[in-house]
Amino acid sequence: MLRIIVPLVLSLLCGTVAAEPLHGIAMHGEPALPPDYKHFPYVNPDVKKGGKITYGVVGTFDSLNPFILKSMRTTARGMWDPDYGNLVYESLMQRSRDEPFTLYGLLAETVEWDDDRSFIQFNLNPKAKWADGQPVTPEDVMFTFDLLRDKGLPRYTSLLKAVAKVEKVGERSVRLTFNDQATRETPLILGLFPVLPKHVIDPETFDRTSLTPPVGSGPYKVKTVKPGESITYERDPNYWGKDIPAKVGTDNYDQITVQYYLQDTTLFEAFKKGDVDIYPDGNPGHWANAYNFPAATSGAVVKDVFTPKLPSGMLGFVFNTRRPIFADPKVREGLSLVFDFEWANKNLYSGAYKRTQSFWQNSELSSFGVPANAAELALLGPIKDKIAPDILDGTYKLPVTDGSGRDRNVLKQAVERLKQGGYTIQGGKMSDASGRQLAFEIMTQNADQEKLAVAYQRSLQAIGITASIRTVDDSQYQSRTSSRDYDMIIKSYVSTLSPGIEQVRRWSSVERTQEGNDTFAGANDPDLDTLIDHLLRARSADDFTAAVRAYDRLLLSSHYVLPLYHIDQQWVARSKRIGRPETVPLYGYQLPVWWDTSAQ
Repeated sequence: MLRIIVPLVLSLLCGTVAAEPLHGIAMHGEPALPPDYKHFPYVNPDVKKGGKITYGVVGTFDSLNPFILKSMRTTARGMWDPDYGNLVYESLMQRSRDEPFTLYGLLAETVEWDDDRSFIQFNLNPKAKWADGQPVTPEDVMFTFDLLRDKGLPRYTSLLKAVAKVEKVGERSVRLTFNDQATRETPLILGLFPVLPKHVIDPETFDRTSLTPPVGSGPYKVKTVKPGESITYERDPNYWGKDIPAKVGTDNYDQITVQYYLQDTTLFEAFKKGDVDIYPDGNPGHWANAYNFPAATSGAVVKDVFTPKLPSGMLGFVFNTRRPIFADPKVREGLSLVFDFEWANKNLYSGAYKRTQSFWQNSELSSFGVPANAAELALLGPIKDKIAPDILDGTYKLPVTDGSGRDRNVLKQAVERLKQGGYTIQGGKMSDASGRQLAFEIMTQNADQEKLAVAYQRSLQAIGITASIRTVDDSQYQSRTSSRDYDMIIKSYVSTLSPGIEQVRRWSSVERTQEGNDTFAGANDPDLDTLIDHLLRARSADDFTAAVRAYDRLLLSSHYVLPLYHIDQQWVARSKRIGRPETVPLYGYQLPVWWDTSAQ
């Protein structure tokens, strides 16, 4: 009997027995690509590597470490980058941009987990090496998690609180066991964490800004650094991962330069002259009228239009509810009604935009135009009493004005909401019971934001509200937003088809006082926390959709953001020398899979 029990007990204690190595993992369902996939469907696997590209960004930088708080005011683009690719550092797994949230092997060749996602085990690729030739080891992974937990950005330290134990398994595996703070998304998020070299990094100096070129495992090494001006990366000819499926058809340049500019107008002038190769354009007026320079008219510059299958996201004026004047949702609702979208769209943007009515508009996750079903109502419970009836039944729609900037009917609604929040017009000024006028500052980052703020300012003046506008430079903007030193700002909340832990960083009351995260509105609502928890713990696609819609309804009813507008397209101008695949994935164009045609 003992001979039977002992192996049984050992098998129960040893988690590696129960789990099966997987080539990929998905948040919901199964990965779309089979274990023997050759490359992602949106790359050109036959492209020849070579040539160069120059990206342009607005801002500056004083550090090459993108993982610490001290370097947040400025950004070293390309080191660890959502747009240009993770050129120097790499993650354990690679996200497919053609699926809502699916990861495939990178530094980790395979992965293991259980149905409850109580743990995840990363089995490292034996070929994985650092740029100095040293192998990537389980000790590097364990070192990284310890380092980021103690000295990393808030988003890293917060997520790592869900890890109860990190342990080495065998010669090349690392297992993370989770505590009750973990969600079903936690293991996937940790698969996207960077891995840093233990043999190179000094933990004592890690949290200091540094311009010393780092050692990574990625496809590029830092070639030259001009502090605050530019970073040039060169291909690592000995890059270990060039032939693994997740990297085939990517990282196609021999040299990548990121050039910094103080203003967007200066950046565009550089693009016109050929000093920059790519210009993503988000301004419809600019897109329609600014491309009459010689390179564009001759065909040396190409304009591409992409239509991703993505939610709209939310661009809007954000109320800092830490400020007492914005504490009442009725006040925020009233101020939101004042903005005249129809005037702005016609006079500033040639009618190119659509009004945003939901954080997930254009997707099945959106609550816009959809009544709450039984699953949503069950999730909401008593929370449904906080949701506006028209948002709950799907008839909600922001008011359409006459486009004058002073629509009497809409302004009358705004005045009524403000009255419910304790403000009335006294002597031509919107004032509270003590006679103090409703006044605040809108902090803007550039001329385009300022132009929009001026339009809003004029409408506010019509009902006795004073809004001052202050445009600040990039470093001051980063500093003030990080320390929450603002009344109102314009922010864009990117939405995906798999919302998750980023919602905690944006809207959780737990994160409200944390410096350096994305809680720009300063929400402090336990009901929001509850709904975030529901979407993080949803197991089926239907449960997930119901959870996100319920959450969307509460966000909209709370009026933390004055919704602005969106377009359903992505606009990018590029040098004709830069080529791209014909296939565009779910998430839209992907710069890391483009190439230099002169090298073909």
